[in-house]
Amino acid sequence: MTSLPTAINLHKASKTLTLQYGTGESYTLPAEFLRVHSPSAEVQGHGKPILQFGKLGVGLTKIEPAGQYALKLTFDDGHDSGLFTWEYLYQLAVRQEDLWNDYLDELRAAGKTRDPAQSVVKLML
Repeated sequence: MTSLPTAINLHKASKTLTLQYGTGESYTLPAEFLRVHSPSAEVQGHGKPILQFGKLGVGLTKIEPAGQYALKLTFDDGHDSGLFTWEYLYQLAVRQEDLWNDYLDELRAAGKTRDPAQSVVKLML
């Protein structure tokens, strides 16, 4: 059964999304975390995820329902093509620490950084 949040709050200043559930569970997901784990084809590729980097400081500008099954998130870097299903959001929430640590490991292994300024400099070299 899919866990449906009972409350969803976008906090633009702190660049986070808070999900609350009827069980008393509450999760705060940073926009950067959501952006690098977007379910879009741009991020997930076609079976081979594409490492996102330089997303430190990215924010959410808008959240809107996509039918009864998902949220469409719009990020301030223009990304808005991923539909975050309720199940996917819940999995991101409960696995946040492990997923974030895996992401940081992947960045290090690829020689990439979260910092958009450093990403631009590296691309220009």
